[in-house]
Amino acid sequence: MSSGDGMPLENEDRPSDSPYVHRVWRSRASGVARMTSIATSNWELVFWAHEGRVHAAVRGPETTASSVDVPDGSESFGITFAHGTSMPHLPPARLVDSAWESPHATATRFVLGGDEWLIPGFESAEQFVVRLVREGVVVRDPLVDDVVAGGMPDVGTRSVQRRVAAATGLTQGGIRQIERARQAAILLGDGVASLEVVNRLGYYDQPHLARSLTRFIGRTATELCRQDATEQPLSLLYKTGAAADS
Repeated sequence: MSSGDGMPLENEDRPSDSPYVHRVWRSRASGVARMTSIATSNWELVFWAHEGRVHAAVRGPETTASSVDVPDGSESFGITFAHGTSMPHLPPARLVDSAWESPHATATRFVLGGDEWLIPGFESAEQFVVRLVREGVVVRDPLVDDVVAGGMPDVGTRSVQRRVAAATGLTQGGIRQIERARQAAILLGDGVASLEVVNRLGYYDQPHLARSLTRFIGRTATELCRQDATEQPLSLLYKTGAAADS
């Protein structure tokens, strides 16, 4: 679990033991106008409130970093779904670099898949997902999560490629590039030298690392090492996989 106490964007996140859920997070903005939203290969169900108005949206994978407005005092909560999890009525390919906002949301309820649902909480996210699965709103292809994690499936390469694209809207290569950039950003923020990051994560050279960081993280290696408090805050950059083992 991580937090940003004392920062203009206070984040808290936790992993999940659900095969459908990758992570659960919440955030509060205080005195911040814009945020750098880093690329992500997962889709999310997000809720946010500002000045008494509640919104709910499905936000797809993001293939590049972007700068987004963050209303002062807004509060957000999200469920980041595991690779291979998808919603049949919202094909992943339609959600890449895009979002679908619920047509109706109140302080307690929102509409998804044509039905009304109670808005879950930070600690009850998994129970909510169980209900979505039970009603067929969310489905899962376990092979996809296994492949993305480095597993070797017992089916052909073309079949794997089709299933990954169908469940995520992305290619295996695209997912790897995004996740590698995330790991690189975490390592640099922890003080690991850029040349060591190149060698550890398999970049060709430092210019290759630089291009990846600019595209997917919206920061240079120097900026990530410096962690200047005057720069736009980053969206959730939690430790997973190789970066977590550094």
